[in-house]
Amino acid sequence: MTATGTTTDLLDWVAGHRDAMVGDVLAYVGIETPSDAPALLAEGLAWVEQWLGETVGAPTARTVHPTDGHGDVAVLDLEAPLGSDVWVTALCHYDTVWAAGTIAARPAAVDGDRMTGPGVYDMKAGLVQLAWAIRAVDAAALPRPNIRLLLNGDEEVGSKGSRTIIEDTVRRTDGPVLVFEASAGEHGALKTARKGVGLFDIEITGVEAHAGLDPRAGASAVDELARVVLTLHGATDLEAGTSCNVGVVAGGTRPNVRAGHASAALDVRVSSSEEADRIDGVLAALTPEDPLATITVHGGWNRPVMERTEANVALFARAESVARGMGLTVEETAVGGASDGNFASALGRAVLDGLGAVGDGAHARHEWASVQGMVERTALAAGVLVDLASGTDVRR
Repeated sequence: MTATGTTTDLLDWVAGHRDAMVGDVLAYVGIETPSDAPALLAEGLAWVEQWLGETVGAPTARTVHPTDGHGDVAVLDLEAPLGSDVWVTALCHYDTVWAAGTIAARPAAVDGDRMTGPGVYDMKAGLVQLAWAIRAVDAAALPRPNIRLLLNGDEEVGSKGSRTIIEDTVRRTDGPVLVFEASAGEHGALKTARKGVGLFDIEITGVEAHAGLDPRAGASAVDELARVVLTLHGATDLEAGTSCNVGVVAGGTRPNVRAGHASAALDVRVSSSEEADRIDGVLAALTPEDPLATITVHGGWNRPVMERTEANVALFARAESVARGMGLTVEETAVGGASDGNFASALGRAVLDGLGAVGDGAHARHEWASVQGMVERTALAAGVLVDLASGTDVRR
């Protein structure tokens, strides 16, 4: 089956390759890539690069950057066969949250419209969709931008080793950024805004003493921890888009000992830089009630806010127009989770996120991706690439 020369025919072409795409997704899901298994990540990246070469052709440039204890970051230039002055960055990650051996208990499978297996929704189907979108455009001999594809191997653990590589790649690719993370909700909404994420550890040091013989002696770190937790949860402002959650606490040694140490792990989500500044102030103001105790805050902002900028909305509007021309419907949304798109947005680039799988269950055992959603979103991505080849500035 060959594609014809209009974007409206892309959907039919992609639908004609449905089975091959399903096969690619299942094969990819079968390659385990846990974030904490460097050897498996290396094998997974090698598989991905070989498969990409077979699917869309060899990159015209390739750079690999190591990260400490996680997967390498590969940056591949997939230049347009018809030539183009336009560049687009595509962000994908190949690591998953699933431990080695998970595939034995939950093998990749397809049942009707549902593809299942560890990482199928977050985000292995997304990379397959991008590759087949490129293939569809090239088969139709339609114009598309040059694509600088970044494959990240430590996204699920916060992109600590890859952040500067992502930012440098975005800076040198003067164009919009497409993120093939999974879509959101039952209708598969695209994401024009994401919250910023702060990860903090609060360490409290007290003074141990016998709790029965002299209850006034020493200083209880657990007592201080209780007040800290209430203060931090009290800083939540859902109307402003801010949530503060102390999800892990620890402290003390024995019931009859006033605790000499306690700790809390805090997750913060914010929708604006102003709220991030406010939370910084709350953390800086944490003060022990007992002068013998001390409070120390470690950590910081893992990802900046991806705000719903005019550039993001304009990029979504282009995608919506493309979808409408194909007889499809897309929605936009803001979500609490973060992605590598947050880094690109903070640099002022137009970002369209959630172009990956339609389904549900990120990081959950019921994770699944829709076959029909894969077909439609692949065609949509292909149409967006054709539209972006016009060179209209959507950077800011």
